[in-house]
Amino acid sequence: MQHQYLFLDAIVENGHHGGLGYAEFQYFRQTPVVLTALLIGYFGRRSHMGFKRVLIANRGEIALRILRTLRDMGIEAAIIHGREDRLSLPVRMADVAYANYKTNPLDSYLDIESVIQAAKELKCDAVHPGYGFLAENAHFVSRLQEEGITFIGPSSDVITLLGDKIQARAAMEAAGLPTAKGSSEPIASADVARNLAEEIGYPVIIKAAAGGGGIGMQIVEKADEFEGALKLCQSRARSAFGDDRVFVEKYILGAQHVEFQVLADGKKAIHFGERFCSIQRRHQKLVEEGPWLDDEKRSEIGDLVCRGAEAVGYKGLATFEFLRDANGDFYFLEVNPRVQVEHTVTELITGFNLVELGIRVAQGEALPLSQEDITWRGHAIQCRLNAEDPREFVPSPGRLWECHFPSGFGIRCDTHAHPGYEMPGCFDSLLAKLLVWGHDRDDAVRRMRTALDETIITGVEHLIPLHRRIMDESDFIKGDITIQYIDMHQELLG
Repeated sequence: MQHQYLFLDAIVENGHHGGLGYAEFQYFRQTPVVLTALLIGYFGRRSHMGFKRVLIANRGEIALRILRTLRDMGIEAAIIHGREDRLSLPVRMADVAYANYKTNPLDSYLDIESVIQAAKELKCDAVHPGYGFLAENAHFVSRLQEEGITFIGPSSDVITLLGDKIQARAAMEAAGLPTAKGSSEPIASADVARNLAEEIGYPVIIKAAAGGGGIGMQIVEKADEFEGALKLCQSRARSAFGDDRVFVEKYILGAQHVEFQVLADGKKAIHFGERFCSIQRRHQKLVEEGPWLDDEKRSEIGDLVCRGAEAVGYKGLATFEFLRDANGDFYFLEVNPRVQVEHTVTELITGFNLVELGIRVAQGEALPLSQEDITWRGHAIQCRLNAEDPREFVPSPGRLWECHFPSGFGIRCDTHAHPGYEMPGCFDSLLAKLLVWGHDRDDAVRRMRTALDETIITGVEHLIPLHRRIMDESDFIKGDITIQYIDMHQELLG
């Protein structure tokens, strides 16, 4: 037994744990020597195969979220940052930081060659894009591959496929996912589009093939509005995306927005259930919660999204988004090929660290879980605390004078904010994600009311007053919610 301790202590003296974390190392000190040698070999191989250092190509709360998980996994966290974020918590906490100051602050995170240069200079094995910025840029993924750097996410081919709403619709339809009536090809002419709209039946929606975030979408109620709406949609799509291809779908009246969380390793996929995301402003979500469906419907749609992910060879975290009509029927909307802002809701009700699982798959591991391992417990709600005027949803940059977030049983807050933090006006306005868990939805709503009341933010406008009113509103309490919720409850805006 003495030989065992000498062997392990010698490893430590040489500056490493043989691929083990500290807790694993302490455990193996109590393990028979032969078994210890075998386990050391296993974990040593695991360490050799895994990432040593990962560059976080993002900022704000998601950068901090990724950083914490990297530390939990024993991986060094590097970060690239602009001038505005030089004193931010993610930059302060990173093992190493790379200053990338640009005249346009957005370019600090969008300049592909600068990000790759940072990854190379800092000797990073991989890049985690978070959400936004370069997270869905296929060219960025291709350039990383050329440089021998792993992108934590799907391949460039899959991103290209899913980024084209027409191709994505066709691929998912072929995999068996339900889609709304509509065109399977770009609109060739106004006459063809008008005839299709008549066949589908009004109202219809015209969408940009390269669209996202509600950009390049027009709802058409009547035939005499169609041609003008088509030209406007094409013009906006050309301006925003450099691609004026559009398609037409049946517009789902009174729809709810439901999305499914998926993890895949390139061959097999599993799902972590659904999130309900119908409370939105300008096609951006404000409140997310889950679970929402009964077990039978969850299993049915869950099987379909796994089939869709496997059909395209998806690797990493993905979110399959659907519209659900008043009859309970689902219609495929899109796939977001990245971690979502609201992934945290799923973490609370399943108990799994989704960011860690995405990193493990990117390292080359097979799925570490089976579908049978995923269960759902209780109910979670997330409120996005944006620094915005709650009446007009206009960004409200500035210095935070007071900043206090709640804690306690069933409460989680993901934020990069702190007293004295200067909220820049050039980036997304998300300040914090406030989450609660309850034994059921009523319990979660009560806890969210308490958590919102405890939250103190001064120095900028924010959405806390709006969220407080939502939590007390009768339709919300009953769950009578569609994507028109905010439009139908303008009194909530104060």
